[in-house]
Amino acid sequence: MAGIQRSSAARALARKLALQALYSWQLNERPWQDLITEFATDADMPRADGEYFRALIEGVCGTHAQLDESLTPFLNVKAAQLDAIEHAVLWIAAHELRHQPEVPFRVVINEAVGLTKRFGATDAHKFVNAVLDRAAREWRLNER
Repeated sequence: MAGIQRSSAARALARKLALQALYSWQLNERPWQDLITEFATDADMPRADGEYFRALIEGVCGTHAQLDESLTPFLNVKAAQLDAIEHAVLWIAAHELRHQPEVPFRVVINEAVGLTKRFGATDAHKFVNAVLDRAAREWRLNER
């Protein structure tokens, strides 16, 4: 059980670092490899799941336009108009929902809401929860 908790904590930390990296990337777009290099020295990286962090960064940076397109039916604004924190959280969660089927959708949504509560605007977590709940209903039919 301790291994599972450590693994989930390491993945949660990887998500937090990915959020920070993707926020930075929105302000100053550069190759995803540069984000990996920049965050390799972050104080939290030794406790994070580095492989998962890399997979999130590579996956989101490589498919952000497709992720935005797939999120569009669940948004009430254009993806380009989203707050940078909310946008990064939704990218991470959409990537996980679409490409990480081994991660239960409830975990994806819970982690996304937690990150938004910690780093986003006051009620942004409600918006993120609603968007991801609708997306999960459509993308993860077999999990319900």
